[in-house]
This record gives sequence, structure tokens and C-alpha cells, in this order.
Amino acid sequence: MKTIQKAVAYITCREHLLVFRQPESPEAGIQVPAGTIEPDESPARAVLREAHEETGLDDLAIRTSLGTCDFQFERPSGQRERVRRHYFHLECHTADVTRRWIHLEQNPSEGLPDPIPFELYWVKYPEDVPPLSGYLDEMLAALPDDI
Repeated sequence: MKTIQKAVAYITCREHLLVFRQPESPEAGIQVPAGTIEPDESPARAVLREAHEETGLDDLAIRTSLGTCDFQFERPSGQRERVRRHYFHLECHTADVTRRWIHLEQNPSEGLPDPIPFELYWVKYPEDVPPLSGYLDEMLAALPDDI
């Protein structure tokens, strides 16, 4: 079974975490920026690319790598896949944490229609972080206390 490499971004700004939902696909739940690592791309480069593609934010910097987690899942088609997620803490210093915005992801993966609207917003960390879909919250506890 092939392992699919993914990069996941926990983006923080002044004690807030960035999350999003897909207004056209509410069943996708609340998420954080994440995506597939391209061949010959490092996880660090992939997380910066994916974070920018999914948020439109330019002022992002990697603060630290938080580690990796492996899991298997089954697609509705019955196909089983193994995924290795590389988690990173990214900082954004200039964001308006009271703002909500729609950003159109221009390069969706997995054959999804183009573009995909994301409604992004900041939540106070840790007390206001909602449950994240697809186990994307599995490394939240690794975020440093001084975000």
C-alpha cells in the first residue's frame, strides 16, 4: 500500500488559530490548511505552498515542525490508503484576527472542481477551537504554550 504524504499547517496569530469551512460542502467540517506533498518537494516547502494556496496569506513563517502521524482510511469506493501527515506551526504576524474572509483555492487536488471557496476565520486558542474534521486536531496539543 502506497503512503500519501501530506503537510498540515496550524497557523497562529496572537493567541488565535486559523480554521476554515467549505460553504459549498458543509459535510467537510471545520479544517486547517493541508494538502498533498508534491514529488521532490520537502514537507516544509509543501506546508508553506498549501497554506498560501488555501488562505491567500503571504506573511507566513514556519515556527517549528510538530511531528508526523500515520493513519489508514478507506474511501467510499472501498480503496484503502495510508497517509503520513507532517504537522507544522506557522505564524502570521500581520493578520486581523477579527476578520472572516472567503478565499478561492485555485489548485484543488483529487479531481475536485476548480476553484473551491474556503471561509476562513480565527478562533481563540485553545478555548474556542472547534473539533476539526479528519483527525486534523491530532497534533494541536504539540503547539507551544506561548503562541
